[in-house]
Amino acid sequence: MDLSTADLYDQFGDTVQSVSIQFQDLGGEQAFSGPIRTVKCYHDNVVLKSVLSTPGAGAVLVVDGGGSLERALMGDMIAEIAVKNGWNGVIINGAIRDRAVLAGLPLGVKALGSNPRKSVKNGVGEIDVPVAIGGVIFTPGGTVYADTDGILVAGPAMEPLDM
Repeated sequence: MDLSTADLYDQFGDTVQSVSIQFQDLGGEQAFSGPIRTVKCYHDNVVLKSVLSTPGAGAVLVVDGGGSLERALMGDMIAEIAVKNGWNGVIINGAIRDRAVLAGLPLGVKALGSNPRKSVKNGVGEIDVPVAIGGVIFTPGGTVYADTDGILVAGPAMEPLDM
């Protein structure tokens, strides 16, 4: 990503949405972007792992974990699967674990924090549904842009912004 999210916002203004939540940068890539895919799950990462096990083709998985920090939704093994399958990043409205390993992977990771406690494995969740996080609707097919300044979202009707 050549331009920062601040530069993109200056150029495109209110045609893009800005996420108000202050996510932590936890992956090896601080700036990343790509088409939006989504998972909605709570304390259960089976569906998240299933999606990241498919070809990512440069997409970013946006996970609505309900903002919970009680259980980690992604750790080193799932993050390594994402890298292997060509995902550009993962944004989790919830917790991750294995911070030190994630920081060394070539993957953008933003989350609220970390917790060593594992998720449950019930297989409950939804894939590619619109999710609302930080006052922004993430719609599959839109585009997300993330860096150390924050997260911007362009809807599916917009062409990807010139980076």
